[in-house]
Amino acid sequence: MASESEFTVQIDDSPGDRITAAVARFGEQAVIDRCASLLMGGNEGEEFLLVVGGRHAQGVLDGAPPLYWPEVWGARALTFVWAATAASAVHRGLGDQAWRVREMCARVVFLRRLDEREALAALLTDEVARVRGAAARALGEVGDASHVEALTRLLKDDEKEVRRSAHDALVRLEKRTAAP
Repeated sequence: MASESEFTVQIDDSPGDRITAAVARFGEQAVIDRCASLLMGGNEGEEFLLVVGGRHAQGVLDGAPPLYWPEVWGARALTFVWAATAASAVHRGLGDQAWRVREMCARVVFLRRLDEREALAALLTDEVARVRGAAARALGEVGDASHVEALTRLLKDDEKEVRRSAHDALVRLEKRTAAP
C-alpha cells in the first residue's frame, strides 16, 4: 500500500473520482474508516481532507473556518464507498447540530438503506426544510406503514421541495409495501 505522501489529490476532480482514486491507493476499508472518523469529528489529515472535500477543503486548509464541512464531506464520501462499519457514524450524524450533516446523513441512509426509521421520523419536524426533505426521501426507502401519517402531514409543509419529497416518499413507500 502506498503512503499518503505518495498520493497526489486532484482537487478539481469530482468527489466520486477522488474517492475512487483514494480507494485504489489506500484500500476500500481504510477510506471508509477515515470517512466515518471525519463524520465523528476526527482529524484525518490534510491530504485526506483534500480527498473528501476537494477545492473547498483547500480553502479550509488555507485558513477558512472548517465549521461542519469535514463531517459533511465524510458523510458524502460514504455515498460513494460503503461498509456497515460506518453505520454508527451515520447514526450519530443524523443528530448532529449542523443541518448540513443531518441532511447528508439522511442521504446516506436513503442510498444505503439503513435501518434508521426512528431518527428519520424525528427529522421530519426539523427546522431546516432540506433536512425534512432528505428525511422524507429516506423514509420512502426504509420506512413502513407507521410513517404514512407523518409523511402525509408534510404534504402541507410550507416548502414546496419538502411537499414534493413527502409525496415521492409516500409513492415509494406504497410501492415497496404493497402486497405482491
